[in-house]
Order: sequence, then C-alpha cells, then structure tokens
Amino acid sequence: MNLPADHAARMERALLALDGLSTGDAFGERFFVHPDHVERLIAERAVPAAPWRYTDDTVMALGIVEVLERLGTIEQDALARVFARRYGAEPHRGYGGAAHEILRNIVTGTPWQVTAKAVFGGTGSMGNGGAMRVAPLGAYFADDLDEVVRQAKASAEVTHAHPDGQAGAVAVAVAAAVAWQMGTGKEVRSGEALLRAAFRFTPDGETKDGLAKALTIPLEDDPRTAASTLGSGYRVLSWDTVPFALWCAARHLDSYEEALWTTVGGLGDRDTTCAMAGGVVALSAGRASIPAEWIAAREPLALGAER
Repeated sequence: MNLPADHAARMERALLALDGLSTGDAFGERFFVHPDHVERLIAERAVPAAPWRYTDDTVMALGIVEVLERLGTIEQDALARVFARRYGAEPHRGYGGAAHEILRNIVTGTPWQVTAKAVFGGTGSMGNGGAMRVAPLGAYFADDLDEVVRQAKASAEVTHAHPDGQAGAVAVAVAAAVAWQMGTGKEVRSGEALLRAAFRFTPDGETKDGLAKALTIPLEDDPRTAASTLGSGYRVLSWDTVPFALWCAARHLDSYEEALWTTVGGLGDRDTTCAMAGGVVALSAGRASIPAEWIAAREPLALGAER
C-alpha cells in the first residue's frame, strides 16, 4: 500500500496526540485513590508521584498509531489483529468487561465482526472505548474532516458495533483534527468552535445530544457543574464521557496542564476523560505545553510494530 506523500508529517502530529493522550491517561489513573483524599489532592494540585502507569486507553491508541504508521489508513482486520496481540500480551491494563470478551474472542479466532456485535445482547457496545483511543487518528487525517469521520468510525467499529460507540470516536477525532488546525493557525483558536465542529460531524444519537448540551454550558462555568450536567464517565458510556471531556478541552485549548486539572476534577472515568482531553489539547497547545516532568513520569510507550 502506498503511504501518503506527507506520511512523516502526519505521523509527527499523531505522535504528539499520542503523547497528550497517554500522559493524560496515566495522570488521570493516578487519581483513583480513596474518595476522602482525591478532591483534596486535586484542589492542591498535588502532582502524583512517578511512575505513572498507563491503561488500556493508551494500549489501544498505540494500536491505532501502529496501523497508521504501517498502512496510512485504518484497515480493520489489521487493527483487530493489533488490538488482540497487544491485549494478549497485557490483558490486565484496565480493560472493561465487554472489551475482555471481544478481545479474547478475537485472540481465539472469532472474527471481530461477530464478537463486536454479540456483546450486550446483540446491540454492540456504546462504551467510551472507541473515543478514548482515537485522538492520534484525528491528528493523522486532520486536513480532511470527512476522512476523519470515515476513519474514526472504521476504527471504532472493530470493537464497538453500536452506532453511539462509534459516534464518540467521531466526536473526539474531529475535535483532535480541529485542535490541530487551531494550533497551526489554520483556524482561530476557539473552544466554542471546537465543540460546534464536533457536534456538526457527530452522527445523531445520545452522544450528539450530549454535545448539544455541552454547547449550552459556558466555558467559564464551574467544571463540577459541567460534570454533574453532562456526566464524567461514571457509566463508562460514550454519551456520558465524551461531551464532558471535550468541554474541558475546549475550556483550555491553550494549556495542557489546565485542561488536565479541570478534567480530573470531574472525577468519574478520570483516566479516560483525561486521555480524551489530553490528546485534543496537545494538538492545539503544542508539545511544549505538556510538562516534561509529566512525560518523564509516564512509563515508556511500547511502540513496537506488528511483524
């Protein structure tokens, strides 16, 4: 397969999104501590002690980056194999119950098309897993939002047969693409514009409804109010995770640190909301916005390619 002529530049921004996503994921994971302590730690902005271990959010994002680096597109069978290989090597990275079932079945030879549809009584997953891993894809295809939508849907479909699970991936990927355009000056940096773009391209359903609600919450509002209104991932579903994560990203498009402290303050599925927000904001604010000590605290990324 012929790679795009600008493949190296696309990969550079995909890797920037991956650093933002993975550092956010590992940062948020460190705040799963006793409820009596977590709000105090966040209020004090107590940076967690290293090392920061990343979760399945990052492992699956690594899989997407691996496929894009090799093929320059989301080839679904290849992505399913990479997801399964990485799952088989490290099954204890925090995968949810449905993900365990789907990936175990792929490992043992069940086609992804069958197992992704079989979960939840045949409806497929509407969880946030397709969205948590997709920011590097939005970065790779950032020059063409229609292609971002197509590729994001394809990447999610491997594990999320439910349309709303795919919609979450579309929303985050579009937000990542628009954030990169804003970061390079191709578009004016605007949180509201970022949310509107995500809303416009997201297919109809509960995730899009959540984005519509996010657009009604001023970006200056208390993030705890936004979390209460939108949900912050306690249900681990696309529609109660993606709108809040993108609202937090939109609020702080020029500051990775501020975006992450805002996002983790919503509690909920905090590794995943921070992964989403981190992957988006890194593309707008730039690599220098990610604290070097945070990247150093995050465990090294396993970027190995399929052989």
